[in-house]
Amino acid sequence: MPKPFIIDAHLDLSMNALEWNRDLRWSVEDINKSETGMTDKPDRGNATTSLPELRKGNIGLVVATQIGRVTEKNNNRPGAGWHSPQQAWAQTQGQLAWYKAMEEDGQMVMICNKEQLENHLNLWMNDEPNNSKPIGYILSLEGADSLVDISYVERAYNYGLRAIGPAHYGPGRYANGTDSSGRLNDMGIELLKEMERLNMILDATHLNDDAFWHALEIFGGNIWASHNNCRTFVDHNRQFSDDMIKTLIDRDAVIGIALDAWMMVPNWQRGVSNAKDMNCSLDIMVNNIDHVCQLAGNTDHVAIGSDLDGAFGTEQCPYDLTTIADLQKIPALLNNRGYSDMDIEKIMNGNWIRFMKKVL
Repeated sequence: MPKPFIIDAHLDLSMNALEWNRDLRWSVEDINKSETGMTDKPDRGNATTSLPELRKGNIGLVVATQIGRVTEKNNNRPGAGWHSPQQAWAQTQGQLAWYKAMEEDGQMVMICNKEQLENHLNLWMNDEPNNSKPIGYILSLEGADSLVDISYVERAYNYGLRAIGPAHYGPGRYANGTDSSGRLNDMGIELLKEMERLNMILDATHLNDDAFWHALEIFGGNIWASHNNCRTFVDHNRQFSDDMIKTLIDRDAVIGIALDAWMMVPNWQRGVSNAKDMNCSLDIMVNNIDHVCQLAGNTDHVAIGSDLDGAFGTEQCPYDLTTIADLQKIPALLNNRGYSDMDIEKIMNGNWIRFMKKVL
């Protein structure tokens, strides 16, 4: 089958641009050359993602993040976040400014509504070369800490934010995330009410088990999980149990499968393990895709949310992926498992398109 159009539902593009100082208009090769000898971050010289590489991979639409965590005074996690929500908000506004600068440069285009989505899909599916096509992005907030108070939700919606994941790692201002426990607090309950009023998408990714079940109990709007794998393969609270997956399926959610190696194979040690020795390949991603499909009894609820260059690079992703363009290897792997061309198209783009057309 021809190279399919791909939608990736989780990329931390602005974080890489501003905190890693990567000009994402460069090739991945040039980004990595520029980082030779740098040791300030563990993935220096191991980048996988840039705007040209997205075009090469026919990945024309992404969910792109803002992120700004808060670690307030006397918290025992020094260095894990900004010391006030106002600082975190300022960080996310800098990230927004980068996306807008990329739009002005013709590199990206924000998608906020169904008409814009359909126009963008028509552009990318017109069989013309991708070289000058802007990458479409739907804006998502990973962790709600930076929302100074509830009034900031509508403020963010007005500049284009369409999805919020209330939590990230550890305790949060609105909800507790990975490696923590506890239901939503009062602010988190109000956050979900405001999101539902504005028809915003709840991203269930990173919610701990208590907060996950609480959120699904009280939130009546649309839900996705932008980048989350299956607990049956890696028994850790960062992954979804089968019961959680089944509940998301019942809510007509779509789950994006991620490519962070520690979420793919058990007993991964950051900075120690390597993908070859751990047999971490794109086939492991397909295992996760297939597991969701088996639980659903169809191919309607799983897609891609790679999280590539989400503070890791080739040192912590499948050994048969050098750049994000290698997502194009997935269709053949699915075909080898007996998935039809129609099913493969759903997984690569159709499920996200159906969801986005429904909610935008």
